Amino acid sequence: MICKAIRNFLRAKFPVKKFLRFALYLFSYRIELLAVGRQRLINMYWKRGFKMKEKGSSFSGSIGFVLAAAGSAVGVGNIWRFPYLCAKDGGGLFLLIYLVLVLTFGFVLLTTDVAIGRKTKKNALRAFEALDPKWKFLGRLTFLVPALIMTYYSVIGGWIAKYFFIYLVSDGTEAAADGYFTSFITSDVAPIVFMLIFLALTAWIVFRGVEKGIEKFSSIIMPGLILLIVVIAIFCLTLSHTDADGTVRTGMQGLFIYLKPDFHGLTVKRFLEILLDAMSQLFFSLSVSMGIMITYGSYVKNEIDLNKATNQIELFDTGVAFLAGMMIIPAVFVFLGNDGMASGPSLIFISLPKVFNSMGVFGRPAAIAFFLMMGFAALTSCVSVMETLVANCMELYHKPRKSMCGAVGIYSLITAVLICLGYNKLYFELKLPNGSIAQLLDVMDYLSNSFLMPFISLLTSILIGWVIGPDWIIGEVERNGESFRRAGLYRFMIRYVVPVVMLVLFLVSTGFADLIF
Repeated sequence: MICKAIRNFLRAKFPVKKFLRFALYLFSYRIELLAVGRQRLINMYWKRGFKMKEKGSSFSGSIGFVLAAAGSAVGVGNIWRFPYLCAKDGGGLFLLIYLVLVLTFGFVLLTTDVAIGRKTKKNALRAFEALDPKWKFLGRLTFLVPALIMTYYSVIGGWIAKYFFIYLVSDGTEAAADGYFTSFITSDVAPIVFMLIFLALTAWIVFRGVEKGIEKFSSIIMPGLILLIVVIAIFCLTLSHTDADGTVRTGMQGLFIYLKPDFHGLTVKRFLEILLDAMSQLFFSLSVSMGIMITYGSYVKNEIDLNKATNQIELFDTGVAFLAGMMIIPAVFVFLGNDGMASGPSLIFISLPKVFNSMGVFGRPAAIAFFLMMGFAALTSCVSVMETLVANCMELYHKPRKSMCGAVGIYSLITAVLICLGYNKLYFELKLPNGSIAQLLDVMDYLSNSFLMPFISLLTSILIGWVIGPDWIIGEVERNGESFRRAGLYRFMIRYVVPVVMLVLFLVSTGFADLIF
C-alpha cells in the first residue's frame, strides 16, 4: 500500500499536496518497530530529489523516546533472564556488580549508541559507515546479534504460552508439581506446537506492521505488569516453607540472600565469570551493542536532552529487573533452597507456579494475569527483534517486506525447531568457557550476549575513543547547551576503561583467560 502511494506520488502532476499528505502520514505513523523500514522509504524520496532537513518520522518528545526505548528494553530479559543469572551467581554479589556496570558501562554504551543514531540520522547498518567508511563492517556485525537471539526468543515465548494455557483451562496444580517443566520441554511435540503459535503471531504482526492499537495497549499492559510484579514480590516476602527435616525457610531470608553480597571463596576467575554474566545481561536488557538503540537514536529530535533521557531509560529498566529479582529469588529460596538457585533459565517456570499454588483462590487469577502480561512482553520483544531482522534485510538486499518477512520467518522457524529439539532429540551438554553447562539454547544466548556483544562494544569504544574522538559524542549530547556533568567520566571510560574491560571479557568468553588466570 505504501509503495503504491509512493508510485502515485511520483507520477502526480501536482505533487505538492500529495507530498504534504505523505509527510504528515510519516510523521503520525509510529516508528517504534518499523524505524529501519521507514528510513528506507525516506531514502527513496531523498534519491528522488526531495531534500529534508530532518527525518519525517521522529519521537514526539523526550517522554515518547524514553517510553519507546524502555518499552523495547523491558521484557523477557528483565523478568526471566536477570533473576536466573542473579540466582546462579550468588544473588547480592551479582546485583552489586550489575548496578555498578549500569552506572558506568551502561551509561557509556547507551549514550554512545543513542548519540551516534541522532548525529548520523541513520540505522546501525549505515551509521558506522557514515562515521568512517572503513568501519562499515561493524554495522553488519551488529546484524548477527538479533539473528542469534531470534533463534530462541519464540521458544521462550512458547513456554510462556503453555503456562498461560495451563492456568486458563485448569487450576494450575500440575504446573506447580516437581518435574513438570522438565517433562514439558523434553517432550517431542508440545514445545514445538506452542512455539509455532507464538512465532506465527509474531510473524503476522511484523508482516502487517505494528499499528497504534498495540502500542497504546502496551502502555496499559506494561504498568499493569510492573504493578503485578510488585504485588507478587511483596507476597513472596511473606512465604515460608518447612522441610521434612524441620528446616524452615522464609521469604525474608531469600531477600537477604538477594541483597547481601557474598565474597566468600571468590577468585579472580570466578569474579570475571560473574562480571561477564552481568555484562551480558546489561547488553541484553539495555539493547546496546545490537543496533537497536542506534536506530532509536536516529529518530530522536535534536532539542531533546539526551543525557536526561538515557538516565531515565537506565533507571526504568534497572528498576524492573530489580523488582523481578525480588520476586523470583525469595520464592526460589523458600521452595527449592540453595540448590534451587542453580536452576538456570527455568527458574520462572519452576518457582512461580509454586508461588501461585500457595496463594489459594487468588493464585489462578494472578497466574493468568502474570503469564498473559509476560506473554505480551515477550511478544513485543520478539516482534522488535524480528522486525529489526526484516528491516535490515530489506536494507541489505533491496527486497520488498513480503519477501524478507517470509525469509526471516522460515529462518526463525527452522532455528526455533532446532532449539526445541535441543532438549530431546538433539540434547547435549557443552561446557562453555564461562564455566556453565549449556544446551543448545544456552549456546545461542552465550554467542550473542557473552561473545559478540563484548566484541562489538570493544570495537565501538576503539572507534569512538581513538578514531572519531569522544568529543564527537559529548558535543552531540551538549548540542543545545545541556549540561553533561559526566562528560569527564565518559571521556575516560570510552578511551581507557571500556576497551580494556571488554577485551578482558572477550578473553574470558573465548577461554583465553584461562591461560592467564
